[in-house]
Amino acid sequence: MTDDVQIVNRRLDASGNEALIGMARMGADAFGYTAELRIDRGLAQLLRLRVSQLNNCTYCLNLHYEAAREAGIPRAKIDTLTAWWETELHSEAEQAALRYAEALTRAADTDRGAAFQRFHDALAAHFSTEEMLEIVAVVVNMNVWTRIKLAEGAMPCPAD
Repeated sequence: MTDDVQIVNRRLDASGNEALIGMARMGADAFGYTAELRIDRGLAQLLRLRVSQLNNCTYCLNLHYEAAREAGIPRAKIDTLTAWWETELHSEAEQAALRYAEALTRAADTDRGAAFQRFHDALAAHFSTEEMLEIVAVVVNMNVWTRIKLAEGAMPCPAD
């Protein structure tokens, strides 16, 4: 977190459940923003940030906007990520990965007309199986963390 922000848990403390926090930490170690991955670091960070946006996790937004800047992602890509499809800033591979991340995060919105297979096929056109599995893991890991932080009520507040 930045120096002028502190995080206050207003509801729960997930560290009170060793299995829950252990599962989440294992995912963060393997697929979090400091993990070594096959996929491009910038792409992984865009996926983390997009999942944070979709899930309205203010803790994760605060963390991953900063991590995106530190990863060297161009400001325009970061600033317009909430409407990435309305830009020409992303490669076809990035677009496929962002669509896939959105579909996986919003799985309940998938219906017959928006069958998940088409998102998989578009991703497969740009990434190897190993890379696709890393994309799945990054998205799943972020969904775990956003849910934990929402349950905790982890809210950025001005530092004292």
